[in-house]
Amino acid sequence: MDRYLVAAEHMGVEAALILNKADLIHGSGLPEQLADYAALGYRTLATHQGMPDASDLAQLIGDSTVVLVGQSGVGKSSLIQRLLPDVVIRVGALSELADKGRHTTTTAELFHLPNGGRLIDSPGVREFGLSHVTPADIALGFREFSAFLGLCRFRDCQHEQEPDCALRAAVADGHISEARFESYRQIRHSVAGTA
Repeated sequence: MDRYLVAAEHMGVEAALILNKADLIHGSGLPEQLADYAALGYRTLATHQGMPDASDLAQLIGDSTVVLVGQSGVGKSSLIQRLLPDVVIRVGALSELADKGRHTTTTAELFHLPNGGRLIDSPGVREFGLSHVTPADIALGFREFSAFLGLCRFRDCQHEQEPDCALRAAVADGHISEARFESYRQIRHSVAGTA
């Protein structure tokens, strides 16, 4: 998810996080993680197929153009089915062999919503790359880092073991979550090819 958010920050588009199938995740910690992203200023929504209507989704979309992105099997097509019940959309089940979603959407498709919004359903992905972002720019995709960037002792700080690293100090002081900092490090290493 953080990879998508880094891409959105670099493209200058607003990201919204939708926790779909929320009725199936009891005890998973996902609602708490969603709340953490909401605290960072991201729009969030927890929803599921059993809800009586799609007003929660329609309100989130408004009259904007929204692209649904995510891994296969997270229910992107099911969200569209809730918004447009008369549209026939192929919705797939989870693969029993791999417990992963099947690619039911194979091309991007545009849907016009009754409220004036537009929704683009994209094919599901197994992994989302950031080849267009340099390792040094990954930190710019983590909005809570902005207050601390440029405050390290060394201008080319890698935020690893260097002394007086402002990001690591912010983690130690509780201003940046350890989980998000670790996600940043993993993404940075994968983009740099050192993971």
